[in-house]
Amino acid sequence: MTLDHRLASEHEELRRTVEAFAHDVVAPKIGDYYERHEFPYDIVREMGRMGLFGLPFPEEHGGMGGDYLALGIALEELARVDSSVAITLEAGVSLGAMPIHRFGTEAQKREWLPRLCSGEMLGGFGLTEPDCGSDAGGTRTTAVRDGDEWVINGTKCFITNSGTDITGFVTVTAVTGRREDGAPEISTIIVPSGTPGFTVAAPYSKVGWNASDTRELSFADVRVPAANLLGDEGRGYAQFLRILDEGRIAISALATGLAQGCVDESVRYATERHAFGRPIGANQAIQFKIADMEMRAHTARVAWRDAASRLLAGEPFKKEAAMAKLYSSEIAVTNAREATQIHGGYGFMNEYPVARMWRDSKILEIGEGTSEVQRMLIARQLGLPGA
Repeated sequence: MTLDHRLASEHEELRRTVEAFAHDVVAPKIGDYYERHEFPYDIVREMGRMGLFGLPFPEEHGGMGGDYLALGIALEELARVDSSVAITLEAGVSLGAMPIHRFGTEAQKREWLPRLCSGEMLGGFGLTEPDCGSDAGGTRTTAVRDGDEWVINGTKCFITNSGTDITGFVTVTAVTGRREDGAPEISTIIVPSGTPGFTVAAPYSKVGWNASDTRELSFADVRVPAANLLGDEGRGYAQFLRILDEGRIAISALATGLAQGCVDESVRYATERHAFGRPIGANQAIQFKIADMEMRAHTARVAWRDAASRLLAGEPFKKEAAMAKLYSSEIAVTNAREATQIHGGYGFMNEYPVARMWRDSKILEIGEGTSEVQRMLIARQLGLPGA
């Protein structure tokens, strides 16, 4: 197979459109939102009008009829400017709407997808728990069938887009029974916002992603209709593994965007900043740093686009997605550190974008599967003993 990751005309047009939006609309505003730890509703509404939340979904359900490559392109361009906006889109699509699209009934798709695709509504994905992160099989939240209802009890943490004014529901993984070998049977259930007993905590005080919404959720005898089961009962674990495999491609695209944004800002600063009578970019030490940063960003881009192309072709992509997520997240941290160093004292000031990038980069090695988990997945796909 010949690999060619140059963009087709429609994807290049999308890239240019989102690039312009990121620089003209997001960049001038997002710093203030970030400092106030405030969700940027006006930016999100504009993204909805552009169709970004509907990119990979079919037109019959309100989507744009695009694909996962289109989503990755949009995420990369947004993250070159700001990651809070990018993660709002990523989580809204990959974790909020995609489970409905992949596993929902036709009635569930008709009910939720049009508003999700338009950006009128956001959905959350309630997976992580206080005592259960990488070990998702250790889920303690329970859902017990009582007639025509599910009764849910438990707690979820670090859930993106779960408490905004436009959040419509959270999809929750819960133990619904036990298998013959004693292993938990995990199912996925849609819990609409405002359901009695469903409590959304105040936003976390975070190191980064300060203009995105992240909350802890609690469920105390929460009752929802039995029809809110998403997919097959007992298949929730397998379903979210599929969602996370795809989501790693999206996170990789986002991380690549952050890494490329560090290059953009460093080139700009190294050209404008003078020391000892000349631009600091004339110094070979700075040139080599930026050259290495560009090399990393380019390689990460090839990796996530390769994984996306395999997904679109219906080929196995789990290993490629894990490699892309692992590499891009780690080089994003490296590029952010180097960009901060190039900026010197100004890199420590929040008025400069690289300060946000530095604060935003670390979570990329943790969210949607830690670097350690990605290495486990890669080793397992290679067939190594005990993996």
